[in-house]
Order: sequence, then structure tokens, then C-alpha cells
Amino acid sequence: MYNYTMFDKDFVANRAAQFRDQVQRRIDGSLTEDEFRPLRLMNGLYMLLHAYMLRVAIPYGTLSTAQMRALADVADRWDKGYVHFSTRQNIQFHWPHLQDVPDILEALAKVDMHAIQSSGSCIRSITSDHFAGAAEDEAEDPRPTAEFVRQWSTDHPEFAFLPRKFKVAVTGSKHDRAVTKLHDIGLTLVRNATGAAGYEVSVGGGLGRTPMIGKVLREFLPRADLLAYLDAILHVYNRIGRRDNKYKARIKITLHENGIDEIRRQVENNFKLQRARFDGSDQDIFARIEGDFEPPVFKQASIGGYEATRNDDPLFRSFTDTNLHPHKNTDYTIVTVSLKAHGATPGDASSAQMRALADIAQEWSHGELRVSHEQNIILPHVHKSDLPSVHKALRNAGLATANIGLISDLIACPGMDYCDLATARSINVAQGIATRFDELKLEHEIGHLKLKISGCINACGHHHVGHIGILGLEKRGVESYQITLGGDGTETAAIGKIIGPGFSADEILPAIERLIAAYLDLRLDASEIFLTAFRRLGPAPFKAAIYTDEVKNHAA
Repeated sequence: MYNYTMFDKDFVANRAAQFRDQVQRRIDGSLTEDEFRPLRLMNGLYMLLHAYMLRVAIPYGTLSTAQMRALADVADRWDKGYVHFSTRQNIQFHWPHLQDVPDILEALAKVDMHAIQSSGSCIRSITSDHFAGAAEDEAEDPRPTAEFVRQWSTDHPEFAFLPRKFKVAVTGSKHDRAVTKLHDIGLTLVRNATGAAGYEVSVGGGLGRTPMIGKVLREFLPRADLLAYLDAILHVYNRIGRRDNKYKARIKITLHENGIDEIRRQVENNFKLQRARFDGSDQDIFARIEGDFEPPVFKQASIGGYEATRNDDPLFRSFTDTNLHPHKNTDYTIVTVSLKAHGATPGDASSAQMRALADIAQEWSHGELRVSHEQNIILPHVHKSDLPSVHKALRNAGLATANIGLISDLIACPGMDYCDLATARSINVAQGIATRFDELKLEHEIGHLKLKISGCINACGHHHVGHIGILGLEKRGVESYQITLGGDGTETAAIGKIIGPGFSADEILPAIERLIAAYLDLRLDASEIFLTAFRRLGPAPFKAAIYTDEVKNHAA
């Protein structure tokens, strides 16, 4: 992973000291809340429903064991002993006191962490494939590119106050696990006919109240032109993006109003000007960054014990059936640790669990962890011979739930339990669904299914791209839950279709049960996943199952 230079360390430490002064001036009244707001947002500090929330950046989701332990220490000392892993691969503390935030940032700076640009109308933390550097299907590790863009964008003077927040995602695999087409800019590492490295660049993706799939701006951009091209895109957006209406200020609206051809024309024209500023010397920086992402030295050992344990231990076999992903080294595997125990709050982990994860990664995953946008933790490099020990340690920590990719491995934002923007609760809906299908013992029969829940139209739970999406809204003073079907955040990206009127909090779980029952009855066989069945059949049979005559009359 990237190793901070002295410049990096000094920059983060100085930023923490600067914010300490700003917090003190807010506490003593020298700054009003309106004056303080842009300053705190530049440092990842939000005011939510009940308390401040501090969002700590985890660029492209990569964590060291020392950083995970430091986060656990912060949770114990200055919060309530747990953290929330978000769909931006970041981490959130939901209960810090304002006067303690400078101490938190100072403690995090000691392990090369910060909260810079995790909020505000700027280029946010760069996200990436959570299996980066390990996945069998990866053409190239995208993390050096993500780090390269992070360094370029941090405190960029021209892009500190954009029309709205701006998000960039990078992937190096043809199987898109970074949801690149739903970002303001999505970068896919590709090679041209001569084998030269470059990027497919998409622009204008996003969720929220106006979900849109990004459009390809450039099919191949040479690597040496990356920063000049990004600069050109941001320059055009900063110049013509709307500032009169925050709901129409994202680049997706700019693209929609001007058209992809006009945006491409303006970007290409500006690119010619920006290119002169990037004479290729930045590729030396890229090469130095690449050196920090060399794969670990993989050990040589027999994997015979792994197969023997699979045969003898049904719990271990179930875990390995669901929670593993192929590694580029066939003696290794990628382990996804579920933060979705049935009935738990999706994405939450206690400080004890975080320390357990750090210990496990230190001993069996070459000291590295990842945070996925699906609110789970990844052990990217585990030798198959070590899997029985890893599984035992995870069981002891309450982290061995075997449900990755199943219905209980759902995404949910904090909703109205925490967020002042939310219009409905989401955690209780997520807990109810996970618990119910565990009771029914149907998860494995249902198979691969992406269910995502948002507590408001801002879509932090990514409901638009769930195979099944649930959006919580306020309707005549009560919570109402709208169902969308057919969403997809991968390389075959699609926005889910609204299936009909919403359901009350008491009705949403029975509606999901009827939906799943219909799928099990309608699918061709056990190999046809929900998304494939929906694309084959369309919404009509699922809508008929969800809205029985009794429900239709009630909704009317």
C-alpha cells in the first residue's frame, strides 16, 4: 500500500493543527455555525440528527493493520466503541464531541490517516475495486491510478469549491466491482491494440434524486494524459455546471442539458490547452507510486489441509462456498468478511471486532485489509492452508457469517436513526429482512441477490442499482417504502424500475417475501439468479405478486 512521504505526513499534521484552531474559534464563539460549516466539511465533519459525525477517508478502501487498530482506539476513547463502514469505502464515527475532533484527527495523522475531502463540494475520496491487486480477473492493479488521482486532487485550488461534490472510481477488471458507471468520472484500465496502457473514461454517472448511468467520453486515453484530461473535465464542469440549484448542480445534469457530444467537444478543446501543463514528468511520480503497490511475497505451502477441513466441517464449507473469491495466485484466496450478521446493523463493527480483524490480517493476510463499498471487510491475500485458522478466529470474533452475495448481505444507509436528511428508517428494515430469510432458511436457495436500502432520495444505500432496491420516503407524515427492481451496479449497469406504490413499515417485509416467492416459482432453474430472471420476464409478473388484490385496494 502507499507509504506516506514526509511531505504527506507534514501536510496531514498541519491540516489537523489548522482545524484545531478553527474548532476552538467555533467553541469560543469567534466563528458562527454558518462560518464554521464550510471549514468543518472540508475536514469531514457533519452535523447529523443527534450529534456530529466524522467521516474518515480510506482512499480506495485500503487499510493497514496499524490503521485499523488506531480506528478502534478512536472508537473506544472518543466515540461509543463502534464504527460504521460506508458505501464510499470510508469509515464514520457517529458520536464524537466537537471539542474532541482535533484530538481524533491528530491521533489518526500518526498512522497516516485523515478526513480531508471526505465531504464538501470537492473531489471526494477516490474509490476502487475492493479486490484490487489480488483478483484473478484483474488486468492491472487500479490502486496506483487511484493514489495518483488522489494526490493530484487533494487541495487542488481550482476544484475546492465545485458546483457540487465530485466522485471518481477506478477499476482494473472487466468485471466492474467499483460501480464506475455511477460516478461523476469512471476510469477503467485498458490497453490499446499496441498493448499501451490507458483508460476508458466515462462521465456523468450518479445516483440521488436523478439517477443516471455514465457515458463513455473517451474509449482510450493514454496513461500519460490522465491528469491533463481530468483537469479538462473538471475545468469544463466548474465553468458551465449549474450553481443556481443544488439539485441540478452535478455533472450528470450538466451532461444531460448539454449532451455528450458538446461536453466531449469542450473537454477535448480544453484538453489541448491543459496538456501543455503536463509534460510527462508526472509519470515519474506515477512510477514511484506503483512501487508501493508491489504484491506481497507469497508463501509456498501445501493446501491439502484446506480441502480436508472442508470435507469434515460443514460450517467451514458453508463459509468457503460464499465468502471466497479467486485470487491471481491459485494457492491463495480473497476472503470477504461479512459485517452483516443476521439482525445486525449493516456495516457496523465494534472496536473489539476491528482489533480482531487487524490481528487476523497481520498473521494471515500480509498485514492488509480492504473496505468494500458493500460495507464488508476484505482480507485480500490468504493462503488456502490458513483458511481454517482464519475461519476459527473470525468465529471467535462473531465475524464468520457465511452470507456474501446472499439476500442478508444487503446494503443499508444509517437512515433516520442517525441522518438529518433521511425521511425514513433503513436499519430496522434491513435487520427485519435479514432475520426473516434466515428464519425461513431460504438464503442459499434464493442464491445471488443484491438488495440495497436507502433512507432518503440521496441514495447513500445505492438502492437504484440493487437487484431489489428499497427507498424510504415520508408520505403524509408516515414512512413509506418504494420498491425498485432490476438495478445493477456492474459492467452491465442499469437503474432499477419503480414497481408501484410504496408500502408502510409493517408491509414492506411481507411484500419482499411475496416478491422472492414469485422469483423462486418463476425462475428457469436454481442457476438463474434474480436479476437474470427479471431481465427475461420483465416487471409484470413480479408486480402482480407484490400487489395482491388486498394490497392494491389498501394502496388505493
